[in-house]
Amino acid sequence: MSIQIKRHFVLRKLHQLTGIIPLGLFMMEHFYSNWVATHGREDFNKGVEWLHGMPYLLVLEFGFIFIPLLYHSIYGLIITYEGRPNNYAYGYARNWMYTIQRITGIILFVFIAWHIYEFRISSDIPKAMADMKPSIDSFQIVSDRLKIGIEFAWYVVGIGSVVFHLANGLWLFLIDWGIAIGPKAQRALGYVCLFIGIGLFIFGLDAAAAFVRPGGLFAPFLR
Repeated sequence: MSIQIKRHFVLRKLHQLTGIIPLGLFMMEHFYSNWVATHGREDFNKGVEWLHGMPYLLVLEFGFIFIPLLYHSIYGLIITYEGRPNNYAYGYARNWMYTIQRITGIILFVFIAWHIYEFRISSDIPKAMADMKPSIDSFQIVSDRLKIGIEFAWYVVGIGSVVFHLANGLWLFLIDWGIAIGPKAQRALGYVCLFIGIGLFIFGLDAAAAFVRPGGLFAPFLR
């Protein structure tokens, strides 16, 4: 095995690993932090205040989120550029899943850049927390943005993309790392990842809806 092939092998394995740990775990935590909005404005604001009050927050964010995210995104774009999908020639499900994985990766590159700018750079939330002003209404800031129809729709696209990218990426990770061995195991774990993806999408959509509809999607059915 040449040095170039070995390097590509290691970089691709690292790309897969960072997609699950820590980025996949962070995504689920982020979904939960937003889902707290279904409990109301006060609980969400307290959660945001607690997160921004964590010691060494910037160190944790750069070490476990931003740096892995930057590597995963850039190398993912390289894979996309070098990839040669052959859906129309063969049409196998895996080929289509590969193509959709690459498309959602591109969508996520744009969505995450927008999301970071919208809620971390231009937003008043981190600025107020840095100035020790916990009285800021974080819920209202997010709500004002998501009440704009096109932004809510874009957010739903982002949720769908990140959920598919994670669920399909998890399935590929289980196969490539030798955890799912054989067609039966791969098929069974494929269904498991499918159900995980559906559950996460509903969970994320419920969290987003809570900022424009008190209690989220399912509040009218739980009363």
